[in-house]
Amino acid sequence: EKEPLEYCRNISLAGDDIFNWECEIIGPENSPYAGGIFLLKLEFPAQYPFKAPKIKFLTKVYHPSVQLESGDVCQDVVGQWGPTLNAKHCLQVIYSMLQSPETDHPLEESVAQQLREKPKEFEKTAKKYTKEYAK
Repeated sequence: EKEPLEYCRNISLAGDDIFNWECEIIGPENSPYAGGIFLLKLEFPAQYPFKAPKIKFLTKVYHPSVQLESGDVCQDVVGQWGPTLNAKHCLQVIYSMLQSPETDHPLEESVAQQLREKPKEFEKTAKKYTKEYAK
C-alpha cells in the first residue's frame, strides 16, 4: 500500500492526459511559504521512468530555483535521475526545496543573491508572494 504525502492535498490528471499531472502542495510550516497552497504541474516524458518529469509551478512563487515568469523548476533540483525514482521523489524534493530555500541551483540569480545577502528581505518578499498568489 502506498503512503500518501501529508503535504500533498490533491493530485489529478490535467484533462485526461496520463503524462500531465497537477498537484497541490501545502506550503511547509516555519517557511516563507507557510499557509500557501501551490499548484504544480508534472509533465512526464514518453521515456519516463528513464527521463525525469518536468516540474513547473502554476502558482507564482518567489524562490531562487523557480523561474519567476514561467514557474519552471531548475532540473538540477531533482538531482541525478534514474528509473528507480518516481513522482513521489519529485514532490518530496519540491517540498524540501520550499522548506529550506537554497542558492545551489538558481534559475533566478537576483533572488538567489537576495537570499544570500539579504535573507530577511528574501523572506519578506517570499511571504508576500505566498499571501498574494498561493491561495
